[in-house]
Amino acid sequence: MSSGSVRYVRYLLFAALGLTLFFFVSRSAIPIPENISLELSPNTYKDTSTSTSPSHNNAGTPEHNTAVTPSAGAPQGNRVNATFVTLARNSDVWEIAKSIRNVEDRFNRDYHYDWVFLNDKEFDETFKKVTTSLVSGTTHYGVIPREHWSYPEWIDQDKARKVREDMGERKIIYGDSESYRHMCRYESGFFFRHPLMLNYEYYWRVEPSIELYCDISFDPFRYMKENDKKYSFVLSLFEYYDTIPTLWDSVKKFMGNHPEHVAEGNSMDFLSDDGGKTYNKCHFWSNFEIGSLEWLRSKEYIDYFESLDHDGGFFYERWGDAPVHSIAAGLLLKKEQIHFFNEIAYYHIPFTHCPTGEQLRMDLKCHCNPSDNFDWKGYSCTSRYFHINNMKKPEGYEDES
Repeated sequence: MSSGSVRYVRYLLFAALGLTLFFFVSRSAIPIPENISLELSPNTYKDTSTSTSPSHNNAGTPEHNTAVTPSAGAPQGNRVNATFVTLARNSDVWEIAKSIRNVEDRFNRDYHYDWVFLNDKEFDETFKKVTTSLVSGTTHYGVIPREHWSYPEWIDQDKARKVREDMGERKIIYGDSESYRHMCRYESGFFFRHPLMLNYEYYWRVEPSIELYCDISFDPFRYMKENDKKYSFVLSLFEYYDTIPTLWDSVKKFMGNHPEHVAEGNSMDFLSDDGGKTYNKCHFWSNFEIGSLEWLRSKEYIDYFESLDHDGGFFYERWGDAPVHSIAAGLLLKKEQIHFFNEIAYYHIPFTHCPTGEQLRMDLKCHCNPSDNFDWKGYSCTSRYFHINNMKKPEGYEDES
């Protein structure tokens, strides 16, 4: 054998030895799931070949796609009757895909909760295929009834149009948008009454283009249920006054007509600095919220929404669902039924909630910058929430204010 051939054989032997060592080290350093074949099997994906438009089937039930649930690795026996819910348009598909990926990677891959998607138009096949492939639970696609996304009979549409024109000229955010008003009214009074949502007790609202910065090491749905929490938030701030100039007048009228609905031990002091005479504009930012659907479907909340709805402020001004939900929670619930999830790190342009507490951030594998945390800044209302509930602020909050 020539010297060149000997060297060639030697190189092959060294290469084989190197690959063997690499495989051994890699397998020792990175745990390989016992059910890796299941994880890679195409049978773990949803069957989209039979997916249909989100119209009603012959039985009158909104149609949906069904996931094949993995047989291991998920604490499904402990799941609460709950769902994620997203109001989206077909054009939002790639932005909501980012949000779903965040939610799945940080939490839902271990629980496989369902996801309900709602739209005032039918979802197209691209939207359904993309979202179905990303969600580990069951996906449902529903069309919003026209009567929930249109003008009620008592609204003067010409007056509403003039309001939009005026607010547009004054450069008020979304002030000239008709669709935004329908969205706020729908989120305030109807999403929880959609036939698809009637199957659940709790919801977690997810918007397009959000980010979760930390692992979620517990089940927030279960926490809400076991601790009798009805509404939760991660960000709070002051509302833009020009969008809600008469909202508090309508709220006071409701309280006068329905004093029986106002809870003892409520959070009025979060909403008002003078015992309820005026509104201080504090509200929970509702693009993230986890809450009780049974509470939203209660007589107390429905009476509240209908009272506000008949006053016309969703169209004659630009009432947002955030102050509407927040005021309801502040008045109709006991203080202890509202919860702040410090552990759930969240971003929606332009605000960030990064958990306060260095060790907590390390434990939850967070990648947010604590200096970006909005909680203790001057325009946040979270300090007020801690004050009215006699809660001690998390250690380190001074460094983030």
